[in-house]
Amino acid sequence: MSSTGIDHIGIAVNSLEQRVPFYRYTLGLTLLGYEEVAQQKVRVAIFDAGGAHVELLEPTSEDSPVARFIAKRGEGLHHLAFGVEGIGALLASMEEGGVRLIDRTPRDGAHGKRIAFVHPAATGGVLTELCE
Repeated sequence: MSSTGIDHIGIAVNSLEQRVPFYRYTLGLTLLGYEEVAQQKVRVAIFDAGGAHVELLEPTSEDSPVARFIAKRGEGLHHLAFGVEGIGALLASMEEGGVRLIDRTPRDGAHGKRIAFVHPAATGGVLTELCE
C-alpha cells in the first residue's frame, strides 16, 4: 500500500450545531467549512488538525450509515481515513489477498476525493477509509 498518511478522522455526531463549538472554540481547531455528501447522507464540518483533518459527520437521513452507527453505538469515532495512491489497484490487491472490503470499487466522497471503506473485521475493529 502506498499511504500518504492520515487524511482525516471521522466522528459521528447527532448535531453539528451542538458539537462544532467544542472543536472550534474549546480545542481551537480551524473550521475549514461544511460540505454535504449526498451519497453518504451526511453533512460534514471539516477542521484542520495540523496535517490531518477532523470531520464531524451529521446524518441527514435516518437511513444514513452514520445514523445507523449512532443508533447502535452512540456518537463517537466513526472511522480513520488514510490517503492512498492508486486506490483502484490497491482495492483489487486487497481483495485478491483476502482482505474484507465494504467497497470493491471507489466512490465519490467529500472534497471531490475517491474513497473506499475496508471492513472493521479486517482492521482490528476500526472502520478504515481509503482516500485518493
